[in-house]
Order: sequence, then C-alpha cells, then structure tokens
Amino acid sequence: MTRKWMRIIHRYLGFFLIGVMIVYSLSGIVLIFRNTDFLKSETAVEKTIKPNLSGEALGRALKIRRFKAEKTEGDLVLFKNGQYNKTTGLAKYTTKELPYVLDRMTHLHKATSAQPLFYLNVFSGVSLFFFSISSFWMFMPKTKIFKKGLYFTAFGLVLTLIMLFI
Repeated sequence: MTRKWMRIIHRYLGFFLIGVMIVYSLSGIVLIFRNTDFLKSETAVEKTIKPNLSGEALGRALKIRRFKAEKTEGDLVLFKNGQYNKTTGLAKYTTKELPYVLDRMTHLHKATSAQPLFYLNVFSGVSLFFFSISSFWMFMPKTKIFKKGLYFTAFGLVLTLIMLFI
C-alpha cells in the first residue's frame, strides 16, 4: 500500500512541479556564473541623489553592494563603472543585468524568509527531498534494477561527500 501511494504522489507531484523545477534548474545554472558577465547586458544609469555623500552613504544611496570609492578629483568621486558629483548629487554609472526573465528567475531562486515567495522555495525543497526518497519505492526491492539503483545511490552519495569536503 505504501509503494502504491509513494508512486502516485511521486508521479502527480512531479507533473505539478515540472514548471518550477525547470525554473530552478535554469536559474541555478545562471547563478553559478553570477560573478561573471555571462548573459548580462550593460545599462547606463543617471541618478540624482543627495549631494555631499561619501563612502558608505553613497553606496547605500546608489544601492551598490561592496561599494568602494576609488578616488576623488575635485567634486567628482570616481568608483568602479561610474562617478558621483558631490556638488550636484548627479551619479552616472553603468550596471550589468540579466535579461528580465532570467533576473526574475534568479530572484525567485534566491528568495529569503522576508519575501512572500519563500513558501514556494520551502515547498520545492521539501518536494525534491520527497522525490529523492520516494524513488526507492518505484521498483520492487528484490529486482535487479533496484539493486543496481542502490549502487548508483552509493556512488552518488560518495561523490556528493567528496564535493562537499574538497
């Protein structure tokens, strides 16, 4: 009876979550390259903010993580990919962003508990865990394919442990 329910839930949950799993797999691949410019396009930004900001305050106002002013020349503060005029408050800089759909996908992938979509992330994670465990109920334990599956499971677990600790 357990085998039957595991198979049914595994099957229909798999069908139900196919879209979400595709989004998570693609966004996961894109996130691997987040420290590169892979698939990103450059956008010029001009923003007027409060004048006479310096250092951390300037980075916060521009919403640039790990902001660092490289040098100051008169009223201009120069930083990576841009400049800020202390007198006028005008900041000109370039950003590199993913295309809209990929950006939305990666934001979904990185949702935190402060965002309403984190429930979807938790549900997806629990579902993936269920898929992993329920796969052992897909075949009868005494069959050749099940025994072969256990070997693949053992090799996969060993590889996972190696990757975690290297």
